[in-house]
Amino acid sequence: MDCHARYHSRRVLRRAVGQACPREISAPRCTHGRRSRNQSLRFGMGLLQRRTTTHRGQCGSSRNSVERSLQMSVLRVITYSTLLAVLAGNAQVASAVEILRWERLPLAIPLRINQERIVFVDQNVRVGLPRSLTEKLRVQSTGGAIYLFAKEAIEPTRLQLQNAKTGEIILVDIAATEASADQTPLEPVKIVEGETSSARYGGAATARSAKATAKSTESTSRSSDENDEPEEVVKRETPVPVVLTRYAAQMLYAPLRTVEPVDGIAQVKVERNLDLATLLPTLPVKSTPLGAWRLDDFWVTAVKLQNQTAQRITLDPRELMGEFVTAAFQHPYLGSRGDASDTTTLYLVTRGHGLTQAAVFSATQADPRAAQGAKHER
Repeated sequence: MDCHARYHSRRVLRRAVGQACPREISAPRCTHGRRSRNQSLRFGMGLLQRRTTTHRGQCGSSRNSVERSLQMSVLRVITYSTLLAVLAGNAQVASAVEILRWERLPLAIPLRINQERIVFVDQNVRVGLPRSLTEKLRVQSTGGAIYLFAKEAIEPTRLQLQNAKTGEIILVDIAATEASADQTPLEPVKIVEGETSSARYGGAATARSAKATAKSTESTSRSSDENDEPEEVVKRETPVPVVLTRYAAQMLYAPLRTVEPVDGIAQVKVERNLDLATLLPTLPVKSTPLGAWRLDDFWVTAVKLQNQTAQRITLDPRELMGEFVTAAFQHPYLGSRGDASDTTTLYLVTRGHGLTQAAVFSATQADPRAAQGAKHER
């Protein structure tokens, strides 16, 4: 009985203890089985927080990578732009050319001692160099380029660049000074024509054109003159003989810097020892060729006339012998021999050939007025 009572009291005590402290008794049991709702909620919240944190980390890392890639792209663009700018600057410095326009005003071209400067003219020119610069300046000309090398200081001096084809002169003022250590070399100079040429003088309204026609098999029996269409010769705004005469007069009497350039005019060779005794057979004058120029199909020859008598002679183009398109005298008369007016120039324009084929050499010279000269006196 005592044992039974003892066992029963223990069971009651256990029940009482279990009802009084159910959490303390059941808590250890839950740790081995299912978790409580709070613990499950805490576990879910922790997982959500961990996932959110992970997502934030991933977003942050991706944002950082994007920013880094953008920064690298910007750096690459800046680097490439800077490199291109540097290369372009170097190329620009290497190929820089100073452009000067010739508009009848002297062009200033500074030089530096012991530095060569190139002047591009794109024309076959002759350089007129003063004697004072012979030992100070080295000048070389080839292929339309002039190479100037100053050996010592040069005061402002004027050079003349003459076109060998047209005779036009370009005035250039040079001066050489000492170059400092930090100065860059002078760039080359290119001289181009300005827009001062007169359109009316020697200019053509349109260009000359030749129409080439195809020959058919049916017209083989015709002559070439009948088959070929005539060439269209375009009229100039000023007659060619007038242009040539004026140009020759300017070349002989006007300052070369004022000679008006004409496209197409070329100087031709003339025989200095050509016998022109029959040019004016009735006048006591001596005729000597001076020069000749050509434009299109026309030639102009300048002939010097000198009085051989002490009488004044009136010049008349009707007394000329030869085939000439036009003839003009620089002065209307010749003074007595020994005077400043005893010499003048005659301009003869021929077509298709020069003066050699136009003059008459078979006639004998006659001078019936050499002794009297009454008709030519005034």
